[in-house]
Amino acid sequence: MSNNLAQCQILVKKAVTAGAKALFLPEASDYIASSPAETVSLARSTEDSSFVKGLQHEAAQARLPINVGIHEPATGGKRVKNTLIWIDEGGIITQRYQKLHLFDVEIKDGPVLRESNSVEPGCSILPPFSTILGSLGLMICFDLRFPALSARIRDLGAQIITYPSAFTVPTGKVHWETLLRARAIETQSYVIAAAQVGAHNGKRVSYGHSMIVDPWGKVVAEAGGVEEWKGEPEISVGEVDLGVLEKVRREMPLHPRRDVVDVVDSS
Repeated sequence: MSNNLAQCQILVKKAVTAGAKALFLPEASDYIASSPAETVSLARSTEDSSFVKGLQHEAAQARLPINVGIHEPATGGKRVKNTLIWIDEGGIITQRYQKLHLFDVEIKDGPVLRESNSVEPGCSILPPFSTILGSLGLMICFDLRFPALSARIRDLGAQIITYPSAFTVPTGKVHWETLLRARAIETQSYVIAAAQVGAHNGKRVSYGHSMIVDPWGKVVAEAGGVEEWKGEPEISVGEVDLGVLEKVRREMPLHPRRDVVDVVDSS
């Protein structure tokens, strides 16, 4: 984890140099383990995590809010929480979201992953909260595949939705950008998706291609992918323009027929 903290500290410095107002880091930035047992054994509470404490110090020193994915111990000690925290410019953790949808997949000639073997799913949506950039709604990785969730976050007032991720290469190649742009278009929101990139261990490789997508579905910033990654931490900088967001929402208002779409036929 000390190496991951060092990488994130480099990203903080790059963000400050670029004049960024906030830094968004990927899912599981503290570590990606090689087994469920290792995942559980490495988890620390935020009070005891040198990784989290290090980022709190960086946020306070730079006066830079940081959004970062971490692991936290779950009750019982047999699983962990896949958590996304918001560290404000004073270095204080003010928001915490626990991943709702877990990545349990078996793809032919591709990854076989059972996140539920080591991760406890969350049970609630975190309401959007005010930031220097706008109203922020937090999601994580596999949540991206559930549009009803992003629609609910938009209904609750989100202007920006995050999807920090560690996408696999096979799924990333065909789905990553498509899904991010779809969530941005249908919610008419900015989407910020910080992505892990490269090999973590002998079992896991992440796709990369961190992106910022505007409410019209345009990719306004993108980092490199696993294909060209040289091993150095990289940031992408993009503008969140709430004037653009309001223009899109004003000129193409979306009013779902709640009397139809929210009705469940139980017959």
